[in-house]
Amino acid sequence: MSAPKSDLPQGTLDLLILKIAGLGPVHGYAIAQRLEQVTSDVVQVPQGSLYPALHRLEKRGYLKADWRVTESGREAKFYSLTRKGRMQLDSETAGWLRLAEAVGVVLQLKKGVSE
Repeated sequence: MSAPKSDLPQGTLDLLILKIAGLGPVHGYAIAQRLEQVTSDVVQVPQGSLYPALHRLEKRGYLKADWRVTESGREAKFYSLTRKGRMQLDSETAGWLRLAEAVGVVLQLKKGVSE
């Protein structure tokens, strides 16, 4: 049984795309597959969200794209992280880790501890 699907907070998809693209050149469908695989299907990205995000990140200079042949012999746009994209990924990752730690602290509060 897979975990229930989770809606991503605003801006999270961009961060996840940058992370996957930072691992090496990858086409859009493979990004969606990788996210589903590593999150045990918790993160499922519909094409209607994925491709606009890829174009937005490319337009901002965070990703560069070039056409290549996939494993199945089809042509697809492969995305790679740019230097600017690496800086954005590092910055967003640090912010998310700080936020996750802070939320974790709040969620572990026990009744009566700080009353």
